[in-house]
Amino acid sequence: MDTQDWDAVFQFVTDPNDASASVPEMPISEKTTLASAASQGQPPSQVPTPPASNQGSPGEVNPEIDSVVSVSTTFFPAANLNPLPPDLILLSSDAIFFYVHSHQVLSASENGFRGLLPMKPSSGLHPALKALGLSEDLGPVIPLPEPATVLNVVLHIIYDISCAHYSPSLDTLSAAVDSLAEYGVSVASHCAPSTPLYALILAHAPIAPISVYSLAAHYDLYELAVPASAHLLGFQLSNLTDENAARMGPMYLKRLFFLHLGRIDALKRLLLPPPRLHAPTADCDFTEQKKLTRAWALASAYLAWDARPDLSTSAMASALCPLSEHLSCEVCKANLAERIKQLVVQWSIVKRTI
Repeated sequence: MDTQDWDAVFQFVTDPNDASASVPEMPISEKTTLASAASQGQPPSQVPTPPASNQGSPGEVNPEIDSVVSVSTTFFPAANLNPLPPDLILLSSDAIFFYVHSHQVLSASENGFRGLLPMKPSSGLHPALKALGLSEDLGPVIPLPEPATVLNVVLHIIYDISCAHYSPSLDTLSAAVDSLAEYGVSVASHCAPSTPLYALILAHAPIAPISVYSLAAHYDLYELAVPASAHLLGFQLSNLTDENAARMGPMYLKRLFFLHLGRIDALKRLLLPPPRLHAPTADCDFTEQKKLTRAWALASAYLAWDARPDLSTSAMASALCPLSEHLSCEVCKANLAERIKQLVVQWSIVKRTI
């Protein structure tokens, strides 16, 4: 299409999550002239601006901004994402336009993108684009209920592009995964261990392990649930909400409980055997060695009483090593040190994931 058709000015807004994020996200949209974008193949310098608070719904045209629309910085008309030009426009709930390829979207969806594609013949151009004097060559417009932050992640996944530079929050990623399932896009294939989405979600596991585990469990993403469960050893099961329990389902809920209970039982079994006795000597007979056995039983009972799945080996050693301070027999000290070393090694190899 001619350059004169791209005379409209496009307003690009930043991700709403930028205000609270410690690491600034790349803007999802930016301010530029469409003619410049078409000639250079990419948007020019970014000038983030917040959306107007009085901006109407996507279906309404505000006379104050009738020559301004918001367009994705990745999915814009001149983006080189495909050899063919975009033939479909997706409109987010916060009025951001995403220019995509219908064949790319349809090939990733198993339900025709929730039955929205292929489009029925349109009676006319979308009002927002009609106000700019653009033709229908850009493709039909499909309004979607997702905000731009979520739709941006969904389209990056469909195009198999990493969106890590946007630093999406876990809530955004979770909503995007839910949207993928709703639009018939396979969550399992797009969240495999080698995919960008897998890495983005797993990066949130140390901070929000129960949310990551619940998300993985809900879609039976076992390869994601396993590493996420390693961060749940310190999670108090009594703090598990009904919402999380319902989302993860009975199978993964049982696996989480068995992980905690299994490690506690293993710890108690490992603590039970006392240090081995040695042949009686003139300075240390069996009666003297029984003192070490009783001291070990008392210290191990203390650890077992407050047993936690995330008990560290350093905490275990610090509770048992002081027993040697009350021993005068060097053989008993050596046997105690050997028993503690054995215990630490055995505890470190107990399974830490579901």
